[in-house]
Amino acid sequence: MFDEPVAQVQRRPRPRFTHTLKSRGRSVTQSVCSPFPFPGSFHVGDYGTLLKRFCEGEQQCYLRLMEDVLRPYVPAYHGVVQRDEQNYNIMDNLLTHFNRPAIMDCKMGSRTYLEGELLVARERPQPRKDMYDKMVAVDPEAPTMQERSQHAVLKTRYMQWRETLSSTTSLGFRIEGFRKSNEECHTNFKRTKSREQVIEALDNFVDSNTQIVWGYLRRLKQLRQVLEASDFFRTHEVVGSSLLFLHDWTGRTGVWMIDFGKTAVLPAHLTLNHRTPWEDGNREDGYLWGLDNLIDMLADMLPLT
Repeated sequence: MFDEPVAQVQRRPRPRFTHTLKSRGRSVTQSVCSPFPFPGSFHVGDYGTLLKRFCEGEQQCYLRLMEDVLRPYVPAYHGVVQRDEQNYNIMDNLLTHFNRPAIMDCKMGSRTYLEGELLVARERPQPRKDMYDKMVAVDPEAPTMQERSQHAVLKTRYMQWRETLSSTTSLGFRIEGFRKSNEECHTNFKRTKSREQVIEALDNFVDSNTQIVWGYLRRLKQLRQVLEASDFFRTHEVVGSSLLFLHDWTGRTGVWMIDFGKTAVLPAHLTLNHRTPWEDGNREDGYLWGLDNLIDMLADMLPLT
């Protein structure tokens, strides 16, 4: 069993579950094909909770979100627990009330790096051979003549180049991967860039089920309305955050915002609209622009009435 919580946001009664993950303490994604990175960072907790390796920035985001209008659109947060000398943030396991769900991770925004990361990389420019190798593995023609002669690229160059491969820069979001209810996995979306390619992938995820599409569309439109009214959203640079999509054979659907490890609070004088194109220094992340495009694509998947 786990040690006593280090910090507790709230105590709640033990819920009754409609579906329970089998193994406590195991990685959430062990033994199943999963689109999600860093499976060792997650463990199944007690009473319908999930343990995620502790990140102070993410903790601060969840504490603020629990007081914001976005609270119904993120996993409920329950504090910090220590296990095997490692701290974990405790949050609701969103899979609990679904029956063998299909699951998809969409990374939102027009970039997945913070402006601060670019600044640090520029202050300490160092050609990276490992990043050059990653670049040529994807596209042998991508490096410049100078980069080929050095067999290395700067981190800033690699970070910005990487975003152009997928729909991140063209549509404001990208599919990281999905697992269908039959455990069939699809994770190769690094070069999925066009609107048509993304719609094809989304249609595969929902098995062309218009009921599921309607469910997601309703939820995303509600989320957009709440985001536009959220104090948290207005005052944070939301980078590297995902939307988690879940549905099952009953027709139940759900979408939640997750992954706030890179989300950064803005200076007091600055707010974002999340639709203005990013320019170095304006902190805009393109989150709502991406959400607008995602909503439009789902709507295009429905039959004309």
